[in-house]
Amino acid sequence: MFQRLMIDHPRSVGEGYFEHMRASLTVAGRLIAASAGCVVHAVVPGLCTTTGSSAILKLHAEIYPRRFDQPTL
Repeated sequence: MFQRLMIDHPRSVGEGYFEHMRASLTVAGRLIAASAGCVVHAVVPGLCTTTGSSAILKLHAEIYPRRFDQPTL
């Protein structure tokens, strides 16, 4: 179970545990920043008009080619 949860997935994408952690946290940080832009946009519609959609498109372009059909928990 430990192997499946902690080692198999990072290895399947060619990364070690900490390398995968760093990549995942980088994506999370970018999503948090995009989310903050969306909140600003919700309050003041003239600001951050493309922040969320631009972040989604950039992340999709980076992550989609690396996808693997793997079962989740």
